Amino acid sequence: MGSLIGEAKRVFDIEAKSILDLKEKLDERFDKALILLLECRGKVVVTGMGKSGQIARKIASTLSSTGTPAIYVSPAETSHGDLGVISGGDVILALSYRGETDEMRDIVQFAKRKGLKIISMTGNLSSSLALASDVALDVSIKEEACPLGLAPTASTTAALAMGDALAVVALSQRGFNSEDFAQFHPGGSLGRKLLTHVRDLMHSGSALPIVTPDTKAKEVISKMTAAEVRGVCGVVDQNGDLIGTITDGDLRRRLEKSKNPLDDLAKDIMGTQPKTVEASELAERALFLMEQFAIQNLFVVDRNSSKPRAPVGMIHLQDLLKARVR
Repeated sequence: MGSLIGEAKRVFDIEAKSILDLKEKLDERFDKALILLLECRGKVVVTGMGKSGQIARKIASTLSSTGTPAIYVSPAETSHGDLGVISGGDVILALSYRGETDEMRDIVQFAKRKGLKIISMTGNLSSSLALASDVALDVSIKEEACPLGLAPTASTTAALAMGDALAVVALSQRGFNSEDFAQFHPGGSLGRKLLTHVRDLMHSGSALPIVTPDTKAKEVISKMTAAEVRGVCGVVDQNGDLIGTITDGDLRRRLEKSKNPLDDLAKDIMGTQPKTVEASELAERALFLMEQFAIQNLFVVDRNSSKPRAPVGMIHLQDLLKARVR
């Protein structure tokens, strides 16, 4: 077993080194490639054959999801009609470690005829692909992790890392933020986390259990029981501002202390430090506050309204769980 783990560690060492060595290869060519991506008026067409093709697919996906429109095109299919997806203003990003892939010839020649810019990632800067490119990025490695030196391993890792570097630096240069990212990922948990706001989940209108300071406990209980969201009641002053909350726990504690608890007033029962959340906040913020204060409800306020302290809604822990915010 020890020899197996040792072999796995050898693979990690070789592939890690292939990435770290790329740092010494970064120069003005990387800057030029990045400028071509940022100034691209169309899309980035990423292409490669075999294992390089698989890496090209991943790079195209990463570019697209981080603000740089990109597609993958197989060079084997471009000779049979797929060149039609390439249009003016596009930039070609071609991957070939040896730089002599036969299938790449048609797409390179087409790009040249159309005056399109070509960025290549290759381990051979003297190759025909590198010489035909406007910018050739050096992704050469000293050795593959494959002991036979045949299966692309460290070389594909290096190409993938260079693609990630281009995508991430382009992202930062564009000012691309988490909300932009969420726009491209609306269906998954990340999208829900970054796109769902408190106002999207809150209960409002007649669903809000609201009383005044002079409301008797009996009516408070009726309000809480009839409410869409049970377990808490808000107390507002004459201006409609939230000044307190009454929970089931507050009522139980009052029952133990008072001789006539049903005649007690809301102002005598309520807690005077109500926890609120802004309607425009991400729903994740509401979940954080509930966990921080060990509560299950939050009243919602709109600080941009004419009454910034008046409750406009309420959100319950179950609302967040049902929306799969976490």
